[in-house]
Parts: sequence; C-alpha cells; structure tokens
Amino acid sequence: GQAQMVPRHLRGSAPVTSLLSLAVTSEQIEHLHRRFKQLSQDQLTIRKENFDSIPDLEFNPIRGKIVHAFFDKRNLRQESDGLADEINFEDFLTIMSYFRPIEMNMDEEQLDRFRKEKLKFLFHMYDSDHDGKITLQEYRNVVEELLSGNPHLEKESARSIADGAMMEAASICVGQMGPDQVYEGITFEDFLKMWQGIDIETKMHVRFLNVDTIAHCY
Repeated sequence: GQAQMVPRHLRGSAPVTSLLSLAVTSEQIEHLHRRFKQLSQDQLTIRKENFDSIPDLEFNPIRGKIVHAFFDKRNLRQESDGLADEINFEDFLTIMSYFRPIEMNMDEEQLDRFRKEKLKFLFHMYDSDHDGKITLQEYRNVVEELLSGNPHLEKESARSIADGAMMEAASICVGQMGPDQVYEGITFEDFLKMWQGIDIETKMHVRFLNVDTIAHCY
C-alpha cells in the first residue's frame, strides 16, 4: 500500500498514487465506523500507536508522514497548529474527506476548492515542521522516500529522479523570483504551480482503509 504522491515529472517512472479510492459517503459511514473501532480497539479515540496494527503501512516508505497527517491539527481543520494526541470518529471522517473522489454535480468553483483542499493535505505532509514552507532539499528527500518503496526502481534511478524533481521545483519557485527577493522555501502557492495539470482529484486515494479490506474483516 504505497502512498506515492509525486508531481508530473515522475509520471512513467512511478505511479502518481497506488492507493485505492474511498469516498466518504453516507452508505460507507458504517464501514468506516467499523474500521475506526477496529483501529481503536473499540475505544472512542485512535492514538498513533493504533496504526501499528495496519499491515499495509508496515513497509510504506512514508509511513511516519501518513500517520502524522492523521493527527496534524491543520488537517483536522482546527485553528491551532501542532499535533493532536488522539482523534475521535468525527476527526477520522474529517481526514477521510480529503480522499473523496469528484462528485458529478460539482461546479468549477467547487472543483477548484476540492482540488486545493487535497493539495493542502499533501503540502502538510511535505511541510513537516509546520512553518508554511518546504525547502528544496526537504522536497527532494520526500520524493526519494516515496520512490524508495518502488521495487522496480534502482536506488540510483530514484536518486536521479529526486534530483530532477528538485531541479524542476527550483525552476518553478526560484526561477520566477525578482533579483531582490530571497528564496525561503516552497510556499503553498508554489506547490499549486508544481502540481498544475496533475489529476489529483481522482488520484489521491487511500488503500489501507479501503472498504474491501473492512468488509473482509467482518
């Protein structure tokens, strides 16, 4: 269950994601509640250690970042920063809402907001120190981590692709700056430019919490 979320320059070398789609809709609430109870061991909240019981996450190269994202208060749509010690079922549904696929009746404005919410979630995964910026080296490191989970890719190739990703990010972010501006890192606005043209709306999925797995558990 890899969570491979990589911009357009990596298409062909690795899938943008290899996660199975899961819509948080009314008919799936019961399934999600069962999965929540399974993870929490029938408690009212989930803590980080509860994710240790998910086999699909065990060898995921960005396992720590994925678990971190579930407790990131920015993703929980709370005003405060930092990490929550535990999340309840409502928080769990909030996180899962980022993985909803497009709905047919969405207008252009709704689609734009929908896309930005998903990309904000990804941005938070890259921005692990919560400072609102990602350094080029941090960005490169995450890309290499993602690719390290691909068994068909040599380490040298993964390193080369990560270098290329950093170079492209630099051309987008640093290349458009004026001579008097100081580069401080990739902002969310830069991140949006980097992901322009990528079909994140249908490709941002989650496998380790999919409905099929839930159904097989009960």
